[in-house]
Amino acid sequence: MDLKGKKVLVVGLAKTGLALVKFLKSQGAQVYVSEMKDAPELAGEHKYLTNEGITAEFGGHSVSFFLQAEMIVVSPGVPLDLEPLRRAQERGIPVLSEIEIAFQFLQKPLLAVTGTNGKTTTTTLIGQILQAAQKQVFVGGNIGTPLIAFVSGPQEVEWVIAEISSFQLEGIREFRPHIAVLLNISEDHLDRYANFSEYILAKGKIFQNQRHEDFAVLNADDPLTFQFAHQVAAQVFLFSAQRPVPVGCFLEKGAIIYQGADGQKERFSLEHLKLKGAHNLENIMAAMVASKICGCPPKAIQQVIDEFSGLAHRLEWVGEIKGVKFFNDSKGTNVGAVVKSLMSFSEPIVLIAGGKDKGGDYAPLGDLIARKVKGLALIGEAQGRMYSALGRLTDTACFNTLEEAVLWSFSKAAPGEIVLLSPACSSFDMFKNYQERGQRFKEIVGRLAQQFKDSAPGGKKNLG
Repeated sequence: MDLKGKKVLVVGLAKTGLALVKFLKSQGAQVYVSEMKDAPELAGEHKYLTNEGITAEFGGHSVSFFLQAEMIVVSPGVPLDLEPLRRAQERGIPVLSEIEIAFQFLQKPLLAVTGTNGKTTTTTLIGQILQAAQKQVFVGGNIGTPLIAFVSGPQEVEWVIAEISSFQLEGIREFRPHIAVLLNISEDHLDRYANFSEYILAKGKIFQNQRHEDFAVLNADDPLTFQFAHQVAAQVFLFSAQRPVPVGCFLEKGAIIYQGADGQKERFSLEHLKLKGAHNLENIMAAMVASKICGCPPKAIQQVIDEFSGLAHRLEWVGEIKGVKFFNDSKGTNVGAVVKSLMSFSEPIVLIAGGKDKGGDYAPLGDLIARKVKGLALIGEAQGRMYSALGRLTDTACFNTLEEAVLWSFSKAAPGEIVLLSPACSSFDMFKNYQERGQRFKEIVGRLAQQFKDSAPGGKKNLG
């Protein structure tokens, strides 16, 4: 792709957008920027653009500004149904995603991971296994460093491992992972997509340019994911928690079995597994399959299975107060994630949920709420709709703040029971992101623990 002298408009100036601007400029493109936020909200970025002589519009997107471009590149959070983008496409102006531009300049084999839930855990696991196998890797994409920032550098690695979102896949043309992993599909981002089918199609685009020499790793237990096994051109590897698969990974009495295309089996023990939850077994199996395709030896895989303790904000152990255990699952931003989290516990749960509504159906939570949740604390914009769908199934209350919800939940939980933050919604109504929400939860629990420690005889009551 020759960008020299080309008029390229970057839409959205978050972390990825700024990396795009710098890369495009390094390639000799004439770069323009359009950003919905006002300039004072992005003072640092605005100063950079001014110093570099880059023309930008802030505070909205105008059709005339878009139509002067020869190519438009959108940041992941920018919906493709914006009126200026639609008008540009009608004029024949290509609208691409950041990962498409990055792929055009990628010199190393790409392993891409997508799915509604588990992307970050699985991507991280794969990276750690390959590193344990003494392979040089880049891990990023939708987590950490954008792909476009990686291709700006020397690319001195053996593998590029990237978490990829459906938003990023919307704007691809030639993007082609050598190994593509699809973990699962459940309702999500229906505030962005017209319907669930459109979201499924976006996820499936990860396979659209693969060839027979490539690999597709699929969840055999998820019908929406498994359907692609009969549609892709790549070689199919599967993972399943429910049954043996001909090529890939499956569970067998306290172990994961990997069966290669040659029929040879390898056994990996789960005896020292630290990760909690059935969904994490799926993530581990997906990571194992991908790592085996990359040529990793059994020793490296077993080492990471034994040592990996999980990610912050995903079923993260926070502490224990008076026998009540607190878990932070702030990254559980959709119904499918919360289903997996609730299934991870045998103890009664007081669930804290709610946030910015994403338009999904809360009904799939109904049976689990009725059976496993003794109390439901609702927060955020979605609390009204969630109360209508789930409130009659258990003791339910609505709160204005997360702190109020935590205190009520603690009062409802008995020793040996669980208080779980797993919102089923995004965080953007009350918090900057899911990380801030999870951190606030941990701070609230920490203060609560300190109160009990300070009030205990001799000050010896503590968290944990």
